[in-house]
Amino acid sequence: MDCKGIETVRRDNAPIVAHLINTCLKLLLIERNPQGAIEYTQQVISDLLCNRIDISQLVITKELTKTDEEYAGKQAHVELASRMQKRDPGSAPKLGDRVPYVIIAAPKGTAAYLKSEDPIYVLENNIPIDTQYYLENQLSKPLLRIFEPILGENKAASVLLKGEHTRTKTVVMSKVGGLSAFTKKKSTCIGCKVPLNDTGAVCSHCKPKESELYQKEICQVQVLEERFSRLWTQCQRCQGSLHEDVLCTNRDCPIFYMRKKIQKDLQEQDALLARFQVSW
Repeated sequence: MDCKGIETVRRDNAPIVAHLINTCLKLLLIERNPQGAIEYTQQVISDLLCNRIDISQLVITKELTKTDEEYAGKQAHVELASRMQKRDPGSAPKLGDRVPYVIIAAPKGTAAYLKSEDPIYVLENNIPIDTQYYLENQLSKPLLRIFEPILGENKAASVLLKGEHTRTKTVVMSKVGGLSAFTKKKSTCIGCKVPLNDTGAVCSHCKPKESELYQKEICQVQVLEERFSRLWTQCQRCQGSLHEDVLCTNRDCPIFYMRKKIQKDLQEQDALLARFQVSW
């Protein structure tokens, strides 16, 4: 479908917006299925609020065209570039670069430009995403423009942006900021999640099914390894060789963030398996 001037073709929106709007337009205009479009929208919003959307779909990019002092007001990407310059001057964005960022959760009333953060930093430190920001500032307006002529001006917001699909939310615990420096994380049983006093894998109640739980975690490792292999091979093909390491650091590519996320998930899964203390 050829679209002009709407969110599906604008680069300063998160990819989730273009994907959702494109699918809705296809369901409405080509398949003539308004109910399907409504259900799909509700499912995407539910996935967003429950942290089931890949971070690559939430990355916003904007070009750094001026220095911090030359902008009239505070800009999210400019403030992030300044913070990244202080962290690591070698990898920080320069003038003319597009700065990728996500909006992270922060205390109520915090300005949006203070909530911008580097997606890789967010992945490495488990920083929670401000999903409500994406719903209210990225998705709501384009969705209402499409669905208000179909559902009515008042009904569209209540059907799409409120209701059962918006009541369940997932909260991610950050490794940085807040009270995290004063807290100590305890191991929990892999089976029933009860806190453990040692670093073992299961509690005494779940000990009889330890081998079953271990096999389940092994299967999860295999799933993650297969996903990583597929992404790695795709990057090798893009690079032009299936026999060399992937050197690409293109942050405009969604696969770059998918690879980083899978790598992190694999490390966490390996640490989980190590708790079983299996010796061959």
